[in-house]
Parts: sequence; C-alpha cells; structure tokens
Amino acid sequence: MNIETSVLGVLDIKDEQIYHFPKGIPGFEQETEFAIIELEEGPFAYLQSLKTEELAFLLTDPFVFYPGYEFELPEAEAEELEIEQSVVVRAIVTLREKLEESTLNLLAPIVFNPDKRAGKQIVLHHSTYSTRQLLWRNSPKKEDELSC
Repeated sequence: MNIETSVLGVLDIKDEQIYHFPKGIPGFEQETEFAIIELEEGPFAYLQSLKTEELAFLLTDPFVFYPGYEFELPEAEAEELEIEQSVVVRAIVTLREKLEESTLNLLAPIVFNPDKRAGKQIVLHHSTYSTRQLLWRNSPKKEDELSC
C-alpha cells in the first residue's frame, strides 16, 4: 500500500508495519491506523498516521537512552492489547531547536503488540518519569567544549 507523508513523501508500506490503535492516541482519538517507519540511521522511527499525512510522531527505543527505564504494564492494558508474549515499547521524542534540549516522553510510552499489530499510548500513573525527560542526559556544556 502506498501512503503520502508530509515528511518522507510517498512510501510503500507493508501490512506488518501497520498498527491499529483502537482508541487512537490521546489528543488524536480519531487516528486509529498508523504505520511504523524505521529510519536507517539510529534508533528512531516515525509513527505515521494512515489517515492524515501531516500527522507523524518521532519514536525511539527508550532503553537506548535510559537503560534502567522500567514500568509495570497494568493488567487491563495488557489484556486490551492482547499481549501474550511479544511486546515493544517506544517513547515519543520532541525535538528542540537546540538538539541537546530534545526530550522523551517516558511518562506515557507507546506499547505495541507486534503479534496482533495493536498499539496504545499508556499513561503511567504514580510514576516519577516525566513527559520531558532529556534525550541526552550527559550532553556537553559550553565550558566542556574544546576551543581552538
């Protein structure tokens, strides 16, 4: 299937890239079909709406940036996604003008069941994580930069 995207142009999407979000994503409840488009460079991907070409979220594997990231998936959410074995967790990235200020939403990860091709953004209640965790926690400060 070919889809039009505002960022990457026309793409040929395979069925296994398409995920159904029964309740949409908070703020985008009418958007229920998305494709995961893996980027060749780095641990990033786009979650592209199949309905709205201008709607895409930049995703990453949160464990790459926060190896100790963990949470307990509520049983109701696991049942809704029909998770039996396979699960994939991604976080939405917000890019800033200064890249070192870019953030991850660790408070509301996106959980995928690749077996059923279902997805849902899960809000972690009673969590210490933030919607704006710095992507690069140890970015160099100006005084640490080399001068010529």
